[in-house]
Amino acid sequence: MQDKAFIIAIDGPAASGKGTLARNLAAHYGFHHLDTGLTYRAVAKALIDQGLPLDDEGIATSAAQKLDLKGLDRTVLSAHEIGEAASKVAVMQNVRRALVEAQRKFADTLPGTVLDGRDIGTVVCPDAPVKLYITASAEVRAERRYQEMRAKNADADYNEVLDDLKRRDERDMNREASPLKPAHDAHLIDTSKMSIEAAFLEAKTLIDTALRS
Repeated sequence: MQDKAFIIAIDGPAASGKGTLARNLAAHYGFHHLDTGLTYRAVAKALIDQGLPLDDEGIATSAAQKLDLKGLDRTVLSAHEIGEAASKVAVMQNVRRALVEAQRKFADTLPGTVLDGRDIGTVVCPDAPVKLYITASAEVRAERRYQEMRAKNADADYNEVLDDLKRRDERDMNREASPLKPAHDAHLIDTSKMSIEAAFLEAKTLIDTALRS
């Protein structure tokens, strides 16, 4: 009888395709999925909804400790203003500590879990049997995000989207706490010229091998 969850850790920059890949893999294997970026957005939304300041680490940490990971609504939490607010609370050490603890508890859910974010393989689940780092060129990622926004009838300018992604990459890769980087033993998948299906098959091959070992 299985007594330990099988963990798939997926990291990568925004619009690299890691979220779609993570959801597809979770559905295929019957595993639980967590987009860890939504946990930071959920903390920010909780503060906004209660009219609380976004720059008070004690208040933000308290909100993080009370967060229910089962009630994360991707549609609601994807709002741009929530993302901006989340970037402010995500740099707080105690908030990160509280959310990493919650993410680790989620990761231990049987029979297995898929977590995607920016520090899963390096910080949250460094012992995960499968670690994937999903990337793509900034230009390709910006085009994807631009097309997503246009599909939702949102005002979008490709150059602004590209500049925003580059700023986000800079912030994520150079922050002091849990910077975005591949784990030393992560498998790199570059989706710049790869379909979602091809990326899924490459990841599935790696996972199937690990499951058999």
